[in-house]
Order: sequence, then C-alpha cells, then structure tokens
Amino acid sequence: MSLTPRHPRTRPIGMGHLRAFEAVARHLNFRAAAEELSLTQSAVSRQIQSLEDEVGASLFLRHTRAVELTSAGSMLLRAAGTALERVDNTVRQIRQSAGRKSVAITTWASFASMWLIPRLEAFQRDHPDIDIRIDATDSAVDLATADVDMALRYAVPQAVPPGAVRLFGEKLTPVASPWLLQSHPIRRIEDLAGCSLIEAGDAHRTRHLEWLTWQRWLDHFAGPEPAPRGRKAASSKPRLNPQRWLYFNYAQQIVQAAVIGQGVALARLPLVAENLASGALVEPLPHARIDSPLVYWLVMAPRSEHRPEVKAFADWLLGQAAATREAIGDVPDPDTVDQID
Repeated sequence: MSLTPRHPRTRPIGMGHLRAFEAVARHLNFRAAAEELSLTQSAVSRQIQSLEDEVGASLFLRHTRAVELTSAGSMLLRAAGTALERVDNTVRQIRQSAGRKSVAITTWASFASMWLIPRLEAFQRDHPDIDIRIDATDSAVDLATADVDMALRYAVPQAVPPGAVRLFGEKLTPVASPWLLQSHPIRRIEDLAGCSLIEAGDAHRTRHLEWLTWQRWLDHFAGPEPAPRGRKAASSKPRLNPQRWLYFNYAQQIVQAAVIGQGVALARLPLVAENLASGALVEPLPHARIDSPLVYWLVMAPRSEHRPEVKAFADWLLGQAAATREAIGDVPDPDTVDQID
C-alpha cells in the first residue's frame, strides 16, 4: 500500500503556533514552554503538531525525556526568533507612544542639520509633552499619503502647492573662517584670486540651483572692462584664478569646509546666520550679497493642520523664521506676501 505524500499548506502560519514553537525550541522542553506561555502541555503539543502540518515537515525529534530540533526546525527557529523579536519590539514602541502627542516633519538633510535641529531644544523645553520626528530626505514627500504632518521645502514660488507658507527668502554671500582671513584678507572681489573657492557640486546640473554657483555671483557683480579709445566696452566678468575648487554635495559640507579654513564658500545666508553670529564664519564682503529666487516654505498636511500639537509646532516655526528674516535682512513677510516672483 502506497502512502500519500503530505503536501504543505499555503495559508499563513498562525502567530500563536510560532510562539509555541519558539518557546519549545528555546527550552527544548514542552513543560517549560507551557509554563512560560501559561498553557497546558497538551495545548502546546497540539500547536506544534498543527504547525508541523502547516509546514509539511517534522520540527522536533521527540525522545522519552527530551526533544531535539530537526534541520527544518533549526531553519524555522532562525527565522522565527528574529521575526518575533522585531514584532515584540515594534509593539513595545507602539504601546509606549500610544496616547502621546507627536509631530512628524519631512525636510532635506542640510536644512534639518543646519537650521531646524539647532533650534529644536527651545521648542522641546516649552513643549516637553510633544514628541518630534524628523524624516530627512532629498525627495519630495506626498503629504496626502505619507505619515508626516508637515514639510519644509526649498523651491521657487511656482513649484510649491497652494497654501504653502513662505518662511524666508535666500541671499548668497561669500563666507570664510576668521583665521583664513588673517592670512589672506578679502576686501574686494579681486582679493578672492588665489583663494580656494567652495561651492555645490551639483548646482551646475540644475537650472534653479545655478544660483548657488560662484559664476552666477561673479556675473552679478561684473562690470564692463575698460576699452581702448574708439572701441566699444566689452561686458566682462571678474577674472579670478582660484587656487583650487572644492565641490560638495551638501550645504553642511560646504559650511564645514569653510569653518575649518579650507577655502571661501558661497553660502546660503539663512543656513549660516548662526555661524556668522557666533564668529565661526565671517562675511568679508557684506556689500556683495545676491538675492536668490529660491525660497524656504512650510507646507502642512491637510489632515494634520488642525491638531493642537501640529499647530503649536507650526507657530513656533513661524516665530523662528521671523528671527531668521530679521538676521539676514529679508524684507518680505509671509503675513503680507504670499508669492514672490
């Protein structure tokens, strides 16, 4: 008489069966596992038998006074032990955060590290009962579907959704460490010759970010070259031969390189206002600031904007933005100006 082979089932395995298996495999004893799970030994045995039927293989070798894992049981234990630990840790975190007020913000890494995070202590001091989560990404997040309450974005006015609140605009200015300026004073644009110039490495590949380049800055301050008598003056650019170029992908890298004296950076003024105030950086040509068309925005998720904790954080952000506008001399105010061309 031939035996019909047992085929494994395809439905998902019950979590209770996995917990019983993991306990027996850990103790290698049904009685100890039953005591841990507050079940009878026969109930645990039935769960293991059901699991073996689901898997389609024996998981234990049953001896008179002990049990031993089969090769299939060892494989399942490696997977189940890790999975159950992750589930338990996640449930523990959910239980700890249940009922707590929280605000989730998405923004890009440079802005988070250079502007937002240094200011967070003040908000946490005034609102110790509100948890803050920052998701730093360079990709725009869809607020209609993502698990975030607000976005802090960097874009031209035409690229932001209706209802976006202007935080502050942007000015670009050369900055350098004070000790670098001691050895190489910069009092006019021509003095930049011989310095190492630092800028965003990807700015030349994006039309809007071309405003962050030294060439754009030099074009803005270029004057006509003197022309010989009888000839038309030619438009020109300051002719600089920097000692070297340094390119970085992120604004915090650009600023860090300038702070430690590796060169002169063309910096975004809102992101270095604190460095200038502390003296870590110096603005050697304060008369040579240039406005950028890029603006910093607050965008609220529609489902979150009426929650008290989200509104409290948004109000705090607007207060911090007002201080930044004052520090950089940004005239437009989001209360009176919705869009800037």
